[in-house]
Amino acid sequence: MTGIVYKSTGSWYTVKSTEGDFIECRMKGKFRIKGIKSTNPIAVGDVVDYELEETSDTVTGTIYKIHDRKNYIVRKSVNLSHQMHIIASNIDRVFLLITINNPPTTTNFIDRFLVTAEAYGIEAILVFNKIDTYDEATLDEQLYMQHIYEQIGYKCLRVSSTEGTGIEELKGMMIGKVSMFAGHSGVGKSTLVNKMEPSLHLKTTVISEQSKQGQHTTTFAEMYDLSFGAQIIDTPGIKGFGIVDMEKEEISGYFPEFFKLKDQCKFNNCLHKDEPHCAIKAALDKDEISWSRYKSYLKILEGDEENFRTDIHNEDRIASDETRNKQ
Repeated sequence: MTGIVYKSTGSWYTVKSTEGDFIECRMKGKFRIKGIKSTNPIAVGDVVDYELEETSDTVTGTIYKIHDRKNYIVRKSVNLSHQMHIIASNIDRVFLLITINNPPTTTNFIDRFLVTAEAYGIEAILVFNKIDTYDEATLDEQLYMQHIYEQIGYKCLRVSSTEGTGIEELKGMMIGKVSMFAGHSGVGKSTLVNKMEPSLHLKTTVISEQSKQGQHTTTFAEMYDLSFGAQIIDTPGIKGFGIVDMEKEEISGYFPEFFKLKDQCKFNNCLHKDEPHCAIKAALDKDEISWSRYKSYLKILEGDEENFRTDIHNEDRIASDETRNKQ
């Protein structure tokens, strides 16, 4: 039987069959996916083959095959620097939710996420959320940030779950597609999904005024079918975003504005740092390339990976598996 993984909690996977039934499945043995060093061999969005097990009171399944993925989006594993964690797979569009100060989203985080989306061939759209809360200075900052990304070709939306601003436009971009919402904890991912689909009642919490950080309400990535003909993958909040498996020479190719100019550099292997006759640095001096983007590039190039998220939900996953093992 074939189905799609809708939820992953460590060693248990909720799979939706082609008939629309949901079956709790486990993985058969150890999967080794060619060329992928991953802490989670099966991810939300995967198409899998499974067989039913009827040895207990409830019907469960065993996954024995993962179909080839058209794409996936990853971050570095929290504790294993040479491995990665697949956040979700087979995604049509990823919406990165951004808030300016509640909590703050840095351009470095945005750029790391966009580089990963570019590398894995996923269309990324920036969603500036909570615009109803912005004062004049914050609004100026948001509009300037939006300008930076729009001029290099990224679509940007301005939304407010509270006032309903931009919601219909967002829904229109999701119809007929598998979308993923990503961003820091507290940027309003679950609140936004609830606004579009109130019947889901996803758990939400308020931002801590002291730390301006979210409270990690989404513990596991999970896919939902929406009534307007879309599918959404809601993901846990990401604190930091480590770049995985990229050679230094290829990183600039995932910055669209760099990619357009890199063949004009004198050296084919130009890293756009200290080399003479560099087209990217020349454009930077003319303000044709954003300094914030260039600084992000240098940080990725230099391997500045100090802001990985701490996986605060690992204990929750262990407890979930232990509970199911007892059943």
